[in-house]
Amino acid sequence: MKKRELEKFRKLLLARRSAILEELGLKKGSLGSTVKEASGDLSTYSYHMADQGTDAMEREKSFYFASKTGRFLYHIDEALRRIEDKTYGKCLGCDKDISPERLEAVPHARFCITCKEKEEQREAAENR
Repeated sequence: MKKRELEKFRKLLLARRSAILEELGLKKGSLGSTVKEASGDLSTYSYHMADQGTDAMEREKSFYFASKTGRFLYHIDEALRRIEDKTYGKCLGCDKDISPERLEAVPHARFCITCKEKEEQREAAENR
């Protein structure tokens, strides 16, 4: 891959990484707070049972999304590492070039379309 193309993908990955970090920063306050702190209510009265359930569900959802976002961030960091190693754009499965169209859509892609389909089929068969 040409140096100019690598720089284009590096900038795209860095922009996505920055957006993810900003998004995580916005959610950070809701992840580490107690129910009382998250609600902003400083009264000492107890919450209704339904309110506590809703708050617990929202906190669990926040943890789930943060975990998923963390994995996405890891894949972006790995793609940036591959750019530095000069291995970016090569399929980890068959060592062929990943199409530029795929990299435009999924700049952190590790596999070409063929190898990714095989991986997904294998995972689907294991989950049956």
